Amino acid sequence: MLADRELRELVQYVSPDPVLSVYLNTDPTQGNKDAYRLRLRNLLKGVNLPADVAAVEDFFQRSYDWSGKGVAVFSSAPQSFFRTYTLPLTMPDLVHVSDRPSVRVLADLLDSYGGYGVVLVDKQGARVFSFHLGILQEQEGVVGEAVKRVKHGGASTKPGSRGGIAGMTRKVDELVERNMKDSVEFAVDFFEQMHVRRILIGGTDDNIAQFRSLLPKAWQSLVVGSFGMNMAASSAEVYEKTMQIGQEAERQRENRLIEEMITQAAKQSEAVAGLDATLDAVNADRVKTLVLMQGYQQPAYQCTHCHYLTVRPLATCPACTSKMREIKDAVDYAVGRVMRLGGDVEVIHGHPRLEEIGKIGAFVRYA
Repeated sequence: MLADRELRELVQYVSPDPVLSVYLNTDPTQGNKDAYRLRLRNLLKGVNLPADVAAVEDFFQRSYDWSGKGVAVFSSAPQSFFRTYTLPLTMPDLVHVSDRPSVRVLADLLDSYGGYGVVLVDKQGARVFSFHLGILQEQEGVVGEAVKRVKHGGASTKPGSRGGIAGMTRKVDELVERNMKDSVEFAVDFFEQMHVRRILIGGTDDNIAQFRSLLPKAWQSLVVGSFGMNMAASSAEVYEKTMQIGQEAERQRENRLIEEMITQAAKQSEAVAGLDATLDAVNADRVKTLVLMQGYQQPAYQCTHCHYLTVRPLATCPACTSKMREIKDAVDYAVGRVMRLGGDVEVIHGHPRLEEIGKIGAFVRYA
């Protein structure tokens, strides 16, 4: 499993020698070892890095246990840099050579399947889960005081009498609220530890509404969906629902994001659209969130000194007058640069409005 610190290492790593990045789909339901090794050899045919190619092929021949649905491998043999990450998610096949690891496929997976917090709630307690890159992990839940159902009749309802149904109902409501507050505190602590970026809540409508209302406002804004589910549900049921609701919520969020970006770009306000404008923002380190179509690639020219990017075929850099070189994919470089500076990357899986504006754009900060 790819941890945050390992992703940061990949994002920050720059080599004086070429880095070979390989992503391979190894879903056992779609093929066998021999078929995947053959596809790997075909992918590596055009790579003129014999030591790195040999290291990658040796890994798949001797070390890979074929337990995952996808694997990422990064190699720079002269620097003794070799990293492998097995993931329980399918991924597109990709081979890329640059001076740094290609992280765009990982950015896509993290955007779609990373950083979810899931909580099941009832009147007594909560179960919390972390859903990250296809793996659902449960944390032991908090259980409050048992809530007894109020029965009608059998209690004094005369004016001035203590107790009665009203008094019992009030005590039950206070107990439920206390339990809910404990559940919220427990869930928030867990979400902070797991660096959760999106939250899903399961339970009855009433319990979901009460739990959500007690969340601090900063955490309420991260709730992207809810679903009906019993507290005794199995982890498999929670996983299935998380995948379903999470993907639906993600599509809705992407629609809102793209429409907002297009609107702001038209106003020349807080966003830009199209490759030229986006690369200008990347060059100026002004990108807060990079938005791009899955699989979008574009050759460009890059300064050998300051790494200035442009689609124009320039011989010298307009920023520092150093020599320019042609690169196969400016988008991949832009993804890495934005992530290195702490920005976000949103990878969109097909959207006609994003297609219309050139498949790429960004939310930006102004100096």
